[in-house]
Amino acid sequence: MKLAEIACVGLLLLAGSAGAQEGGKAISKTAISLGTATPGGGFPVYGNAFAEVMNAADPALSIEPRNTKGSNENIPLLESDQLDIALVAGEPAYEAFMGIGRAPTKLKILTAMYSSPGMFVVRADSPYKTIRDLVGQPVAFGARGSGLPILSRYILDGIGLKQDEDFKSIYLDRAGDGPAMVQDGRAAALWGAGVGWPGFAAVAQSPGGARFIAPDAGEIARVRAKHSFLKPLTVPANSYPNQPAAIDSVGSWSFVLARESLPDDVAYRLARTLHGAEAALCKKLPQACETTAANTVAAAPNAALLHPGVTKYFREVGLVR
Repeated sequence: MKLAEIACVGLLLLAGSAGAQEGGKAISKTAISLGTATPGGGFPVYGNAFAEVMNAADPALSIEPRNTKGSNENIPLLESDQLDIALVAGEPAYEAFMGIGRAPTKLKILTAMYSSPGMFVVRADSPYKTIRDLVGQPVAFGARGSGLPILSRYILDGIGLKQDEDFKSIYLDRAGDGPAMVQDGRAAALWGAGVGWPGFAAVAQSPGGARFIAPDAGEIARVRAKHSFLKPLTVPANSYPNQPAAIDSVGSWSFVLARESLPDDVAYRLARTLHGAEAALCKKLPQACETTAANTVAAAPNAALLHPGVTKYFREVGLVR
């Protein structure tokens, strides 16, 4: 038995040595921890694609996605240096940057991920046609700790509704639990955001199909008048099954944020690798087609919030001065 154990250990050591070699030369790996969210939501899907593409583009990188409770947990984990980078929805990022309900954060933007127009999904046979039709109904607003309930709270506030008073609000332990609740009637609607969001896809692909409910033009104007940081955004036609028309809404950009102490050279390397692999990431995940250097510059609330290493790369490619 001892001889077998020794042989097994020897094989593992050989395998580890081979994995650290490329072209006969040892590679020094840069390990990067990436916080995502609960299984079943859009962040783990994006985070896994991001890590796979980045690790393939630069074999010296070892980006390791980790499931978390979402944006509201990722921010303090980054601030305490327990994560290197993490996915954060636009509204929690905005509140952290602006110091709303807390001290302003010193976290920095590595890249913009994708835009997130918010809307509800209901069963195709449901009687609900507008947001106000859902008043008094049980509505799943997303996972606890994620940014989705914060987005819905801002939008509903903009049209004069209170999320936890005007609706029977449901907050999920796992993002993936929401679609089944709509399908079996425990929830009248599921709130979500963006293109390629797994919750929307799951309901839309169910046998009965789905419909989407978003703010109308007047409601969008009211939301923007009260919360100007939210932007007009559109879900293109045919983003989901049986969705023939584009859907206008409001929302914001989600970000990959970095801990303040992430070294400039590491952030520079990540930015250079990422934007050199934009086409590969787009091919891997449709919603990641919005992860571009140009969109990052446009989506950042101000240039000072970009990580200095990212800014250095953007200067080299002529995107910022």
